[in-house]
Amino acid sequence: MRNRTTVTEFNLLGIPETEGLEKALLCLFSVLYACALLGNGLILTAVFSSPRLHTPMYFFLGNLSIFDLGFSSTTVPKMLSYLSGQSRGISFQGCVAQLFFYHCLGCTECFLYTVMAYDRFVAICFPLRYTVIMNHKVCSVLATGTWMGGCVHAVILTSLTFQLPYCGHSEVDYYFCDIPAVLPLACEDTSLAQRVGFTNVGFLSLISFSHILVSYIRIGISISKIRSTEGRQRAFSTCSAHLTAIACAYGPVIIIYLQPSPSPLLGAIVQILNNLVTPMVNPLIYSLRNKDVKSALRNIFHRGTLTLETK
Repeated sequence: MRNRTTVTEFNLLGIPETEGLEKALLCLFSVLYACALLGNGLILTAVFSSPRLHTPMYFFLGNLSIFDLGFSSTTVPKMLSYLSGQSRGISFQGCVAQLFFYHCLGCTECFLYTVMAYDRFVAICFPLRYTVIMNHKVCSVLATGTWMGGCVHAVILTSLTFQLPYCGHSEVDYYFCDIPAVLPLACEDTSLAQRVGFTNVGFLSLISFSHILVSYIRIGISISKIRSTEGRQRAFSTCSAHLTAIACAYGPVIIIYLQPSPSPLLGAIVQILNNLVTPMVNPLIYSLRNKDVKSALRNIFHRGTLTLETK
């Protein structure tokens, strides 16, 4: 048997086909990341500080902001670090943590969008029973279930990936530790991890998207039965933000999977859209057309201004 050197550190090769663009990408991604942190931080502050936003819809919106903060922070800081000229190395434990949180939060996103679609379904199809059905206990159970489901999903994929021995070659041909980039470096057969990973991710995404689709079909039927134009517009406006967020999250993924042989660059662009652009856009989607959120944000800025003037 030949000698094997156990890998203790991986080397991230970065975004494919972007050599020489490091400074431009560093400036662009730094601005997008700062906007994502600021926007989601403001949404969280508004939801917690305004009594008017203590409703099921905004409770799940607050969970979405926590998710966006965590999801973007899983991969972006390391990417910004090596784009600025620092080491591309990531420890074995750091790679494990990055893969775990990426899949944990990615699965949580699917479940959370599904729960938010169910919330809109109950609000529009059963408006008189909404507060009874979506009570505090139910909301807490649904939110806890989304995060626990994401954790279980990530534990399965992470344990299958890193129970394999890694030796010799340690260059990850991507900008973060993801299963398709890490598995080729294993020294043993990876077919089980590949099959389980593909099946698990595909099945959960399909189930979540199917539930969202069914919820909005029911919502569309209910809206079509509303006689007044104003009532239909009001009902549709409560769903438009969530539909836009779902389009931003699922749209790029669907596009890349429809390609017979997607390029590595296209795959990286799609994941950057999900990891960085979507968390930045979500606060805008949920605040620009929402009077309650805009009012809460104005109150926050007003209180902040008064505090500064007092000092």
